[in-house]
Amino acid sequence: MRSVEICRKFTKHAPGSALIKQGDTWVLCTASVEEKAPPFLRGTGTGWVTAEYAMLPSATLTRKERDIKKLRQDGRGVEIGRLIGRALRASVDLAKLGERTLTIDCDVLQADGGTRCASITGGMVALEDAVSALLAAGTLAENPIRRRVAAVSVGICAGVPTLDLDYAHDSTADVDLNVVMTSDGRFVELQGTAEHEPFTDAQLDALRALAKEGCAALFKAQAQALGRDA
Repeated sequence: MRSVEICRKFTKHAPGSALIKQGDTWVLCTASVEEKAPPFLRGTGTGWVTAEYAMLPSATLTRKERDIKKLRQDGRGVEIGRLIGRALRASVDLAKLGERTLTIDCDVLQADGGTRCASITGGMVALEDAVSALLAAGTLAENPIRRRVAAVSVGICAGVPTLDLDYAHDSTADVDLNVVMTSDGRFVELQGTAEHEPFTDAQLDALRALAKEGCAALFKAQAQALGRDA
């Protein structure tokens, strides 16, 4: 497991924000609140949690063009944003959120593998701080956070099950798997691919066991950053 540091309240204006540093992968996660629900939820009394993901042009060795220059959204970024949103919604009772939308923006400042997983882990801290701000203001009557979520990458590298892949491992892995878990030990999502040879039940079991260890460490990092237990 790479070293993990989560710096809360990293920006001034967002109700919730966190800079997560996981090895050389750094992601800024900010949570914004809109006092309206998406059109498909209006009139239901239920809120929504969504996410957007992007990489800064200098996040990697080769400059990445901004989406606005191409006049279209990057397909990879859209897919990752949807994953982050799905993961974070697993932590929230949307009915208790009321008809409002919480948007978690995840901007990769520096990429060295595992950016989507770091976005989920850091995004959870930003989300929880934004909810705390709503509770403190009396906007919410009760806490909608039911549990925390975190995510980590695992893979098989040169035949060895490996935890928390950096770019060097991720780009050469025989198998890579992104695992999203809840703080009560359940799975939200597993994204796995055999890049070369298909993997066995035994290999999958080994990767899931590693992911559980990694997520347990991430939940401790979240709790330490927030100053309270899971």
